[in-house]
Amino acid sequence: MEASIYRLKYRDVLTICVLALLSLGVIMVQSASMRVGDLPVNLDATRIVNSQTSWKWTPAGLAQLKMSVLAFAIYLVIGRMDYTRLASRDFFRNPTVLLIATAGVLCLAVLVPGLGKEINGARRWLRFIPIQPSELGKWSVVFFLCYCISFRAFDLSKFGKGFMLMLLPVGLVTLLVVIQDFGTAALIGCCIFLICMVGQVRMKHLLGISVPAIAIAYWFVRHKAYRWRRITAFMDPYSAPQKEGYHMIQSLLSFSTGGIWGRGLGNGIQKLGYLPEDTTDFIFAVICEELGLFGALLTIVFYVGIIFVAWQVIRRNRDAFGRIMAFAIATMVGLQALINIAVATVSVPTKGLSLPLVSAGGTGLVITCAALGVLYSISRIQSPVLSTEPVRFGFKSASSSSEQIDLSSQDLAGVL
Repeated sequence: MEASIYRLKYRDVLTICVLALLSLGVIMVQSASMRVGDLPVNLDATRIVNSQTSWKWTPAGLAQLKMSVLAFAIYLVIGRMDYTRLASRDFFRNPTVLLIATAGVLCLAVLVPGLGKEINGARRWLRFIPIQPSELGKWSVVFFLCYCISFRAFDLSKFGKGFMLMLLPVGLVTLLVVIQDFGTAALIGCCIFLICMVGQVRMKHLLGISVPAIAIAYWFVRHKAYRWRRITAFMDPYSAPQKEGYHMIQSLLSFSTGGIWGRGLGNGIQKLGYLPEDTTDFIFAVICEELGLFGALLTIVFYVGIIFVAWQVIRRNRDAFGRIMAFAIATMVGLQALINIAVATVSVPTKGLSLPLVSAGGTGLVITCAALGVLYSISRIQSPVLSTEPVRFGFKSASSSSEQIDLSSQDLAGVL
């Protein structure tokens, strides 16, 4: 029987969480982008702290509103599509393969003088195309892995001629991302490890690449002096209160002044020139200051709602490709939110990761909603197990009825 309006379906819960986070993002980006000039002009400096902010749209707030509407529309459109189209058996025509190839080209283009654009000391944007390739890169990697693991596009029982061949395009895209965006590359690395674990990749293969991956990550941290200073400053932010420790100290001040219910929407003080990156990396601190502990917990509840829907999809869907895709999407969104919140609460060293669906942005907002639209599609379609015909690819692949992995909810429970 079709559920009534009094009994929400899981995909309805997902839509509510996505819409709530997008709406929260518009409100908080608008609030965080307001400056002293937006306050009533008849107030003197001694009364600004206790005044009510005059609410008027800022350019950042309007831009976030437009991008959120576009992102939610894309979420709905992709949600009505059939996600099994991503499981095309022709390797070189598979959408995930084309996506990771495109992401690799764009990530490389960022590094080319004249094509890449540098903002705040980092080359993460293209000059002629308004997208951030690292955002496309991280999602292309997880989608590509889900396809390869589900259908055994490579013989994963072999390390050199199977597992490493699968990781070759993944590693190339990740290396291109890490050159200018270490935080996103670290997020990709964590997701790769978890997806491979869920996909029943041999543990000795995972351990075989973990050591060199950690060594490469350590080199990239030490190679850039500012990254190493961030880590050392994390141990004692007050040792450099005007330099590397400044972000952390100001973020902690936002939490300490917010209390349970907050100062009130628009009445935050730290955003008025004290808290850096208040509309992106540290927007959670603005939420805590203006909406208090209540707003912080409410934000976390919406992310937990997305993970809950993904878990229910994993339990109920019969298709191994759909299950591992749901796991990958929830892992990427959940880990990014967790890292951003951990940075804002000074639980980990400062990293340049936005809060999914909430922080100001364009590319990240749209692509994340597109990925969540795939999760909506998976929850909407109770797909039977896809064909187990061997993948048409030049490398050895399984040809038995076990071509598609038997990925059960018990397997995922062991990881989660």
